[in-house]
Amino acid sequence: MIALIQRVKHASVTVDNNRIGQINSGLLVLLGVEKEDTEQKAIRLSERILGYRIFNDDNGKMNLNVAQAGGQLLVVSQFTLVADTHKGMRPSFTKGASPEQADRLYQFFVAQCQKSIPTETGQFAADMQVSLLNDGPVTFWLHV
Repeated sequence: MIALIQRVKHASVTVDNNRIGQINSGLLVLLGVEKEDTEQKAIRLSERILGYRIFNDDNGKMNLNVAQAGGQLLVVSQFTLVADTHKGMRPSFTKGASPEQADRLYQFFVAQCQKSIPTETGQFAADMQVSLLNDGPVTFWLHV
């Protein structure tokens, strides 16, 4: 399971000109699910994201996690994160989970996050437009 996390001032996701998810300060989480992923990996990734200390404390040091900073999550499914780009001029998606498995683990991941922090979502497998104001910019790639 792969997450690209971005610290944001605000972010939103739109489907068919309807805003379906929106947060203020927090993390935009782009989530990719691989064939070998499990609920245990989803739990571990949610723990890492929620605990990742990438928000500034009073001294300007990255010592706070998203909850300590009073932030929220916006989780958007993004199957292109699992692409194999090592060779050629076209990405391969053979490592990606089936749509059924990916949707199930995406929903499970979101539920894990919602237990701890306000979490908004995109729409699985939809054509989404994501808007954000990256804060920093601060962006990390996490893989479990």
